[in-house]
Amino acid sequence: MTPRSYTRCLRRCVPVVLAAALLGACRGEEPPPTDDPAEQSAIDAASLTDAPWVSALQTRVEALDDAMPGRFGVYVRHYGPRPGTLDRGGDRAWYLSSTIKIPVAIAVLEQVDAGTLSLDETLTLAQTDFVDGSGDMLEHMPGETFTIATLLEKSLRDSDSTATDMLIRKVGEDHLNAHIREWIGGGFGPVTTILQVRYDAYDPVHPGVAQLDNMAIVRLRNADAGEPRLQALAEELVVPRADLDADTLESVFDAYYRGDRNTATLAAFATVLDRLAAGELLSSDSTRRMLDHMRAISTGDRRISAGLPPGTDFAQKTGTQLRRACNVGVIDPERARNGATLVLACAEDFDDIAQAETAFQGLGRALADTVLGSAQRN
Repeated sequence: MTPRSYTRCLRRCVPVVLAAALLGACRGEEPPPTDDPAEQSAIDAASLTDAPWVSALQTRVEALDDAMPGRFGVYVRHYGPRPGTLDRGGDRAWYLSSTIKIPVAIAVLEQVDAGTLSLDETLTLAQTDFVDGSGDMLEHMPGETFTIATLLEKSLRDSDSTATDMLIRKVGEDHLNAHIREWIGGGFGPVTTILQVRYDAYDPVHPGVAQLDNMAIVRLRNADAGEPRLQALAEELVVPRADLDADTLESVFDAYYRGDRNTATLAAFATVLDRLAAGELLSSDSTRRMLDHMRAISTGDRRISAGLPPGTDFAQKTGTQLRRACNVGVIDPERARNGATLVLACAEDFDDIAQAETAFQGLGRALADTVLGSAQRN
C-alpha cells in the first residue's frame, strides 16, 4: 500500500473501525480481532476510553499545556483493572528528535533475531560517521571498532548520535523505514540519520551546505544556538552572513519541522511501544535487552521520571532539538497488556528547555496521582 493510499484508508477506515469498536463496547461486545496493527491499535484505544482516571488526567495535562509556552502533546494508554486511553496528541505528526533511536534499535535487533546480524559483529568508526550530540563517540578515533551490542547501548542509554548513525548505516534507511511500516502500517514519516537532519535543516539556507563535510557540521556545535551558530555556518561556507537565507536559527529549524521527516503521530509511536512490550516485534532476549537499555538511559532525570514515584519501572527514551523535546516510554513494561502504561509526550515552540522539563515532570506527577494511583488501588 502506498503512503497516499494508506492516508486515504485511514481517513475512510479508521473512523469506521473506531465507530464499530465503540458501538460494540456499548453493546457489551468484544470487537473482532484484526491482523492490521494500526487498526488493532485504533480498536484498543477506542475500547479504553471510559476509565475514571482519564478525565482527571486530561484536566491536569490541559493545565500543563496552558502553562507552557508552545504546545504539549500527550498520549497515555493504560492496561489493567481500569484501562483507558488519553489522546491529546491529535491526528497531527510530532517531531521525534532522538526518540527515533527506539525504532532504529528494534530494526537492528530484528536482524539479530533473524541471524543476519550478530551482537558481536564489529563496525569500524569512519570520520564520515561523526555527528554532534550526546555520548562519547566523538572522543574516539576513526578506525576504532565497536560491536553492535556496544553501539546499541550507546545509542539507547546515552543517546549517542554517532553510534545511531553507524547502526542506520548498517541496516540501511530503506530497510529501517520499510520495517516501521510493517510494524504499524502508517503514522510515521521517513526516519533519517541524525546527520541528515542537519543537512536537511541547513540546506535551504545556502547552496554550499551540501558540499560541507560532516566535520564542518559537527564544528557548528561549538557556537551557541541562535545567531552565533548562523555566523559559524557562514564561516564554514566562507561567505558573508548576509548571504545566508535565514533571519534566525529558529526560522531555519521551523521550516525543517514543517516537513514530515522524523515525525510520527503519538498514537502510531504508541503502537510501536505497545508491540515492543508485548513481545510482538522481537524475541524475548532482544525485548529484554531493549527494555533494560531504556530503563538505564542517562538523559531522562529531568523529565517524566522526575515526577513519578521513586522506584517506578519506566523504560523510556528522550529526544531534544531546538525548541523541540519528547519523552516516550512504558511504565511497568513487564506487565505489557496486563497492566503496563504507555506514555508519550512531546513539547514544541517553548522558549527554554526548562519550560518543557517542567511540563514533563508535571505529567509524571499527574500520572502518579491518576492512572498509577488508580492501578495501585486495584
